[in-house]
This record gives sequence, structure tokens and C-alpha cells, in this order.
Amino acid sequence: MVRQPSTTTLLASAVVSVYALVVVGATAALADAAAACSGWPTCAGPIADPAVLVVLLHRAAAALVGLLIVALAVFGWSDLGSRARAALAVALVLYPVQAGFGALVANGVDFAGLHLLVGMAIFGSLVLALAWHLETETGSDDAPGAVPEPDLADEPVGPAQSPDLAGIERAKATAWAYFQLMKPRLMWLLCLVAGAGMALAGTPTIRTVVATLGGGVLAIGASGTYNHVLERDIDQRMERTADRPVATHRVPVRNALAFGGLLTVASLAAFLSVNLLTAALGLAAIVFYSVVYTLVLKPNTVQNTVIGGAAGALPALIGYAAVTGTFGLPGAVLALVIFLWTPAHFYNLALAYRDDYERGGFPMMPVVRGETETRKHIVLYLGATLLGASALTALTDLGWLYAVTTVALGAVFLWTVVRLHREQTESAAFRAFHASNAYLGLLLVAVVVDALAF
Repeated sequence: MVRQPSTTTLLASAVVSVYALVVVGATAALADAAAACSGWPTCAGPIADPAVLVVLLHRAAAALVGLLIVALAVFGWSDLGSRARAALAVALVLYPVQAGFGALVANGVDFAGLHLLVGMAIFGSLVLALAWHLETETGSDDAPGAVPEPDLADEPVGPAQSPDLAGIERAKATAWAYFQLMKPRLMWLLCLVAGAGMALAGTPTIRTVVATLGGGVLAIGASGTYNHVLERDIDQRMERTADRPVATHRVPVRNALAFGGLLTVASLAAFLSVNLLTAALGLAAIVFYSVVYTLVLKPNTVQNTVIGGAAGALPALIGYAAVTGTFGLPGAVLALVIFLWTPAHFYNLALAYRDDYERGGFPMMPVVRGETETRKHIVLYLGATLLGASALTALTDLGWLYAVTTVALGAVFLWTVVRLHREQTESAAFRAFHASNAYLGLLLVAVVVDALAF
């Protein structure tokens, strides 16, 4: 006897399938192919023409996905709550509308934009249905309601200072401590963001690449150093951060501030060698992360991660401005993708370290609104991220490599998030966290390769 797929499996499959249709439909390659294939649902062009074959396969896939959504409604309707049913109903109503717009586009009517927007709306409806269904299926009323104040009378959980060292070992330990101040684990991804911004803007010179990425590394180092200084007291009370250089007095506050100032000046000098707008954006990134995020957002609002995503999004604008000297829509949309990805990424870490953030008094989403609400928001922001990535497809000439990457890695990311809902463990949270890193990292590589090599 064949076992019927679960409602969650059908929903997740529908989300991924519709997303694949949206992304493929937004590629310039499919638009070019459609020009060789007039008529709907059949095609007037010769079947031996590869372009005609691509269009026919896309239409066949759309028909199969439509049947999948109908099957979801037939077999899963009784398992869904009222909100998830309403969202699924929207997708069911819009799907034939989407097919109608597709038919008009195939017959020469310029409704391509509406065709894409309706596809995005169907995808968004299915993401909402999945998020609400998972909330009902796996959630609980676990919201604590208020953030406890950190108990400043507690003893630090980590060592107050490093052991005494001498000679070369002391020099190595000091150099390592200053390197840690720069938060090097953030550098590779943020440099990829800037690199993708440059690739979308055109073909940068080697000098521009070196100066922009070099300035970016220094700016990240400066921001990280200021963050270490400003959070040193709270860092001592959190297991994850208790061994940081300033918290353990391996680097004195005065020295750390001087080091951060030196990195700031060096980063601005590197950015200024490119152009003034790049330098202004670089300074804004340092100030935003060090002051706005660290001092204002992180300790005071549950939306700290959401708004703080602007810090990670700025490198996309920096990279684009480094090549063009101006703002541009592709760079802005890439920045939007990073902004939306940040909560879907970081909320997994907040789940894994919930107790630590509670100990530090930070109003992170799991601490204030509970793990159920946090997991739901991960699904919602993941869906928004994927929509942003599809918009980037429509607004640029990015091709099949980018399309395959965002669909395949997006599916993996979604799979880990669904498992997080079901398992609700620290290891599941870390799995989703690493999947989010893999998604964005490989997506940015695909942007660079697709934009420059094809």
C-alpha cells in the first residue's frame, strides 16, 4: 500500500515547485525562447527547435505543478487550519489566472510583468500556508512575554583574564587576540556580497576589486572591534562570548579603541581611492553596525535582527557603487535579498543560543516571543528572501546557473527549516543556520560567475 504524503510534504513540495516556475519564467533565456513559440497551450514552432522545446517543457511543468496544488487541496484540506486554508484558496484561485496571463503572453499580449507578479503571489500564498500549518502542527504557547534584565551581580561565566605568557607565545597570542577583534568569520560572506554587487554593475578593474574588498575587510574589522568594546560587560556573562579578547582583558579597552580607529581610517582611505560614494557607504556601514545596531537596536527591540540586516545589506550597495559611482536597481535588489535573508539566517542561531541571549538580557525573538513564533518567522523571511532572489532574476541578465542555484539551495534551506519545526533541537537549529550560509554563499558565487562569465 502506497503511503500518502503528509500535508507538510505536499505544501513544501508545492512551494519549491512554484518557486522553480517563477524563477525559470523570469529568466531572460525563457523570454527569448518564448519568442520562437507562438500560441498556447501548443506551440506553432517546430518541435526540433530547442527554444520551442524549452517553452513546451515549462508549460508541461506548470500543468503538473497545478495538479500538485489541486492534490494538496484534496488530500490536505482537512489537516489545515483556517488561515492556511485561506492562503491555499488564494493560490487555487490565482493559478488559472496565472495560466490565462501565460496564454495572453504567448499570443503576443504584453502581460509578462503581470504574469510574473501573479506567480510571485501564488508562491507567497503557499509560503503563508506552510508557515501557518507548521505553526499549528508543531507549535506551542512558549512565549515568555518579557525580557529579563541581565543580573549584573552574576559572576562572569568565562575567565576574567588570559594566563601569563612570555616571549614569542605572548606575541602570537596578542596577534591572535587582535585578529579575533575583527570578527573574521563575517568577512568571507560580506566580501562575497560586495563582489556580487560589483559583478552586477559590470566588469570591475582589478584595482577596484582590491581596493573595495580591502576596504570592506578593514571596515568589518573596525565594526567588530567597536562591538567587542561596547558589549564587553555582557560578553562576560554569555557562554558564547565570554572568551572574547576585550571581555577577558587580553586586549585593553584603550588599545581596542585605537585599533578600531586605525582600521576605520585605513578602510576609508581604501574606499576613497575608489570614489566618494563608496567611502560614504563604508562609513555608514561602520556607524550603523557599531552604534545603531550594537547600542540602539540589539539591547532595546525584538526587531533588532530585522532592522540590523541593513548592516549586512550595505556591502551590496558598496560593491555596485564602486564600479558605477552611483546607486542602481540591481545593487538595491541584491541588498534587499541580503536584508530579508538576515532574519531567516540569524533566527536559527538565536534559537540555538536562546538561554545565552536571555542571560545577557537581549530581546531576541525566541526570548521575547518564543520559539514557535521564531520558527514561523524563519519560514516567512525565507519565502521573502526567495522572492527577492527571483526579482533579481527578472531585473538582470542572470541565467541558468543562478536559477538552478537559488531553486536547489532554496529547497535545501526550506527542508532544514521544516526539520527544525519538527525536531526543535539545538542541532536542528544549527543545521538550518549552516544551510542558510550555504544558500547565500553559493547564490552570491552564482551571481558573480553568471554575471561575468556568461
